[in-house]
Amino acid sequence: MKAIIFDFDGLIIDTETAWYEAFKESLNFYQAELPLEEFAKCIGTDDTVLYEYFRKQLGESCNTEEIKSRAYKIHKEKMAAVQAREGVKEYLQEAKRSGYKIALASSSSREWVTHFLGELSLLSYFEVIVTRDDVEKVKPAPDLYLKALNDLNIMAGEAIVFEDSLNGLNAAVAAGLKCVIVPNQVTETLNFEKHALRLKSMAEKSLVDVIRHIEEQDNSTLNN
Repeated sequence: MKAIIFDFDGLIIDTETAWYEAFKESLNFYQAELPLEEFAKCIGTDDTVLYEYFRKQLGESCNTEEIKSRAYKIHKEKMAAVQAREGVKEYLQEAKRSGYKIALASSSSREWVTHFLGELSLLSYFEVIVTRDDVEKVKPAPDLYLKALNDLNIMAGEAIVFEDSLNGLNAAVAAGLKCVIVPNQVTETLNFEKHALRLKSMAEKSLVDVIRHIEEQDNSTLNN
């Protein structure tokens, strides 16, 4: 194993729960509801599906820009005291000590990602950062991960991905990568498949134990 690749939103910081609450509150202003299963469809990708749902609920009166503006304001308030998810910094420190290359692949913008990484003093850990600004298609397409592999100059079998969403998992698998799922509050009930391992948080297992688990899986598959 040569590299660790991280998703950002919902994995490093739980922006997704804050976004769900923000959009739900914004939609409540129009006497409409936002079920979690509808919001989950946009997690890890862009907001196209979410805005289609808004239009279906509100009809011709739907003003997606107004809904988004309300949600952004609420989200900003919720993210005022941003914190990394449990175990994130320890994984980054462990990866760096062990000599692994560290990358990030996110469907969000570079400005969004680097802003929060800077606030958390985590930016310097990442050798490669790939965002929606760098590819034609975001997750669930594999483009972000394929570019990350190219920029790291490694093969898919030489990296492990950490993700929190179905769209992210599907993107990683499509790129030929082993994926560890670390769901958050809004993704923990989703039906994840084809992942190498699932953790409640990164504090559940050390990075070295995760890598050992995946390598043992690979060896077992080769021997069968």
